[in-house]
Amino acid sequence: MKQVIVLRTDLDMSRGKLVAQACHASLGAYRNVDESVRSQWEAEGATKIAVKATGEDQIMELFKQARSMNIGAYVVKDAGETELSPGTVTALGVGPDTGETVDKVTKELPLL
Repeated sequence: MKQVIVLRTDLDMSRGKLVAQACHASLGAYRNVDESVRSQWEAEGATKIAVKATGEDQIMELFKQARSMNIGAYVVKDAGETELSPGTVTALGVGPDTGETVDKVTKELPLL
């Protein structure tokens, strides 16, 4: 079981902003899976992997792919209160789910 956090690296977000967006993605995706999946993931250590995306189009394509496979996913759109314009897509959470399932969507992405 694992969760993958996909973060845009083309936005030049500060480290703090990047971490905050990753947290939003993780929690949002976590809320989009069944309780039994959440429990199993937590029992196994709640593995998270952070990877890079090159832009909004890539994030949205990955989101569509995950949802078409019934994998919990969540797109983060920034509120625009600090570094970015309102509505900027910054991150994607995929899973938790089995590693094999999540890898069908994210395995080609480079580690952050």
